[in-house]
Amino acid sequence: MSVVTGVLGLFSGKPRNPIGEDGRMALGDHFRELRARLMRASLYLVVATIVAFFFYDQLFQLILDPYNQALTMLGEDTQSEAVISGIGSPLLLQIKLCTMAAVVATSPLWLYEIWGFIVPGLHAQEKRWTRLFAVVAGPLFIAGVAVGYYVLPKGIATLIGFTQDGLVQLTDFGEFFSFVIRMLLVFGIAFEIPLFVVLLSLAGVISGRSLGRHRPWIIVGAFVFAAVATPSTDPFSMLMLAIPMTLLLFVSELIARLIDRRRGRFEHEQWDDDAASPL
Repeated sequence: MSVVTGVLGLFSGKPRNPIGEDGRMALGDHFRELRARLMRASLYLVVATIVAFFFYDQLFQLILDPYNQALTMLGEDTQSEAVISGIGSPLLLQIKLCTMAAVVATSPLWLYEIWGFIVPGLHAQEKRWTRLFAVVAGPLFIAGVAVGYYVLPKGIATLIGFTQDGLVQLTDFGEFFSFVIRMLLVFGIAFEIPLFVVLLSLAGVISGRSLGRHRPWIIVGAFVFAAVATPSTDPFSMLMLAIPMTLLLFVSELIARLIDRRRGRFEHEQWDDDAASPL
């Protein structure tokens, strides 16, 4: 019985010391909470991975479809064939695919655990945003993955299209799957960046005014990030990442300005940020 209690205790991050009014916790309680949230997030992933094994055929077809669509775009002029090498590669591919599916499917849960660990460090009036961010973070990540999946055929077709006439392009499915994972994760994480901008605004690190002042550089940064982060070399994939990311950053700036107005930031400030203070 004590063993079961000890195991269950690993999933409980209940503080053993009083929490201060400003949300401060003892260092040991922070570590216990971090351990509990990591354990719960790992449990979500393990359970979802096991469930994904029962749908492996459907998941495999889901990953193979962009490749088939790319071949349809290229037509019969380009010869390409998907292969897999190594006696253990099929099993490794199955594990990777099911794990990736679990990461995407449980993203609302483990993102909630991340946000829940940050909450104690925020003020009481900021904690009411917990449920809202838990609801928004997961769908944003999944939306990014969906956009990445949508542009995959075009990116794959661009890369395979460089094959010279008279050659047959052999696509190692292990490398192809790694390419797909990078592509989907880049889009999913990129869609989370505006959310973290709002988090920084809530924490008082940045303001809506500063975001507006640096808006041109933010736009340039979004396009540079999209150009560097996308594994494919085609401009279509870059634009499909940069444009939604820029729009989401505009929305995050608007939300940051609303937060500033609600808190009364800068309402008595009459000086430009670059102007010298009379003091």
